[in-house]
Amino acid sequence: MKFLQALLACMLLSASSFAADKHPFNEVFTDSTLRLDYIFSGTSRTQHIALAYMSKTAGWYGRRGNLDKLLLGGNGQLTVVEPTSGDTIYRHSFSTLFQEWQSTEEATRVERAFENPYLIPMPKQPVRVIITLLDTHNRVTSEMQHIIDPNDILIADRSMMTQTPWKYILKSGDSRDCIDVCFVAEGFSEKEMPEFLAMCDSSIAAITAHAPYNTLIDRFNFVAVMPVSKDDGISIPKLNRWYDTALGAHYSSLYIDRYLTIPNISRLYDYCTGIPFEHFIILANTREYGGGGIFNSYTIASARSPRSKMEVIVHEFGHSFGGLGDEYYYDDMYETMYPADTEPWEPNLTTLVDFDSKWRDMLPAGTAIPTQPDGRDLTTKVGVYEGGGYQSKGVYRPVQECRMKINEVKEFCPVCQRAITRLVDYYTR
Repeated sequence: MKFLQALLACMLLSASSFAADKHPFNEVFTDSTLRLDYIFSGTSRTQHIALAYMSKTAGWYGRRGNLDKLLLGGNGQLTVVEPTSGDTIYRHSFSTLFQEWQSTEEATRVERAFENPYLIPMPKQPVRVIITLLDTHNRVTSEMQHIIDPNDILIADRSMMTQTPWKYILKSGDSRDCIDVCFVAEGFSEKEMPEFLAMCDSSIAAITAHAPYNTLIDRFNFVAVMPVSKDDGISIPKLNRWYDTALGAHYSSLYIDRYLTIPNISRLYDYCTGIPFEHFIILANTREYGGGGIFNSYTIASARSPRSKMEVIVHEFGHSFGGLGDEYYYDDMYETMYPADTEPWEPNLTTLVDFDSKWRDMLPAGTAIPTQPDGRDLTTKVGVYEGGGYQSKGVYRPVQECRMKINEVKEFCPVCQRAITRLVDYYTR
């Protein structure tokens, strides 16, 4: 644990400089992918991590630079270490539905388990993999370490598996140079796939209509993956409607009516085996309003909702890809998500514990902290406005109104735009 605490105490990658990796990609990895399927389980007070399955496929579609660095901390981290030297050769951060669930009342009386697959480039030599989960105080609450030998005969080779039908919607360049985003159909029959493809087009148009994506589109590839569902539609538990769909998505996750998630993430990865992807956007065949976005996991949103369907996709992609936090608040959470003594890892929220690491440099001279709303210039005047991260007190957001706060705002604020730009640079520079 001391080794891990020291590792996590190291500074995250500076957004202003991207130093060369100590071990370049081709020195330590092959051009193939190792998939690691973990099970996270526990209660509100306990956590367990178990390795369930390992598999491999040809081709690596993730980043090839900044391998040993993190730009955003997330609520969990995966670290790959060369055992002899102790050098870190790859890092990845993430958040999970499991950790969200741990903050609910149900977690005080039930133990549950959640699937969480992760991809790493295939190492040339045996490596130590360290999985850590963090609490809301950014403290390590659970850790698992294990050695992986790339020659292990029980790493299943899935390279020859029959692929789910897929196609490029937009290809800006080679996967080595671009971020690969994968649209996945959920709840669509085979005859509805032309509609799904049209929805992919409109979703790309919605995302790239927003700065800074509109100027960075040449660094993205978009593919469409088309698993066929037996039933049309998405399960809505509150209406006792349950459907047999490709991913088993349903509303009422964590007993929140509009929260749409998938319980079987491994199935999502199965359908996308061998297909170039780094990030998922799942389009759900329903008119029911809702969605969800989990950092470095997936975005899912209603594809037919008449109520701001594209705005939901853009907002949730801000979570899953951009690592942006929710800027709205309502103070009815079962547990505080952002303690007053801890700086959030999300770039658009602050508790002022370490505000220098956030957007202090973007404040006009003489800006009051906190900043009092004045009803003017709601979307571009950068300040420090109280209310965010579901809490009306103690958490602060950059502007009065942003795309990460309400659907009616048609743009990301300057702070969120800078955060997205930095992340795109991190993946592609």
